[in-house]
Amino acid sequence: MADTLDLTHEVVAPPEDASSIIRQRAWTADDLADRSWVLEIDPPALDELHGLIATLRAKPLPLLLRTPDGMAIPHLRKLYAHAKDRLDQGPGFVVLDRLPIDDYDIDEILACYWILGQLLAPTVAQKWDGTMIYDVTDTKQAYSYGVRGSATNVELVFHTDNAFGARVPDYVGLLCKYPAATGGLSRFCSLYALHDRLERAHPAALRRLYQPMYFDRQAEHPSDAAKISFAPFFSWRDGRLMCRANSSLVQKGHDVAGVPMDPGLEAALDAVDHVTKSDDLWVEAPLERGQVQYLNNHELGHYRSAFTDGDDPTKKRHLYRLWHRSEGDRTYDGRMATS
Repeated sequence: MADTLDLTHEVVAPPEDASSIIRQRAWTADDLADRSWVLEIDPPALDELHGLIATLRAKPLPLLLRTPDGMAIPHLRKLYAHAKDRLDQGPGFVVLDRLPIDDYDIDEILACYWILGQLLAPTVAQKWDGTMIYDVTDTKQAYSYGVRGSATNVELVFHTDNAFGARVPDYVGLLCKYPAATGGLSRFCSLYALHDRLERAHPAALRRLYQPMYFDRQAEHPSDAAKISFAPFFSWRDGRLMCRANSSLVQKGHDVAGVPMDPGLEAALDAVDHVTKSDDLWVEAPLERGQVQYLNNHELGHYRSAFTDGDDPTKKRHLYRLWHRSEGDRTYDGRMATS
């Protein structure tokens, strides 16, 4: 049995022009106009959605075999190209407002979401068992080893999805079937802005975050594989920041490894949590029924407040999550058979 999934090949120092890149890419709440992240689905694109559903009805096929190839949806392609540009060159997140969720069966809306998301990048598995569409809802389980925070109603501090994974997804999508009765609010912050503030106020913490640490893999691996991975919090690739942000999973990873966090790492994670509590660093974007949220999972941190569902079990908080990744195969760890 391997003790650790070693990802230390990702330890890459900032490029010489990192300060310039960070200044260009970092944003704070004052830099974003209210609801500037919302992209409306205009009437021509909405007409194409209606036509897409008519096509799906006329030509039945299992959902996971559906692709946008050959679909006559020019306005929707333009909308998603704009969304991708906002993810890669803009603030790193968008909200599409909204799919006609009250007009169709939820499976038909889910099919549209599945097809259109592939315009960003291929969809990939979100669990070791190959789950492609992940239900984000409160299962009443305690947040613990082998139970993801997304399966609970607890507060999730700023993080990136699958921070412990062999290949981290490039983009995360969330389609809202129902929001929570109270709470469950989404916040977003630029990890370039976090990096900038750490460099200014906590330089020792920033240096430690470029060194590897243990992450709990949340039991998403074969039974005989390593339970932890070893990777840096911050790294760079092709002139872009690559971040594995999840202080909770680092703490749990060191517990599983039986290796206490060194004082420098403890201080670094405390600094991250302290800086990201600054309300001028993030924006809040509640997700409403029928809206679709996409985010850049390398450069953007996202947060979810604790939530409570109402009394109607058919209208509990329920989001459908997709992961998109351009590299590797479509399996959970994204490793090609020859690698």
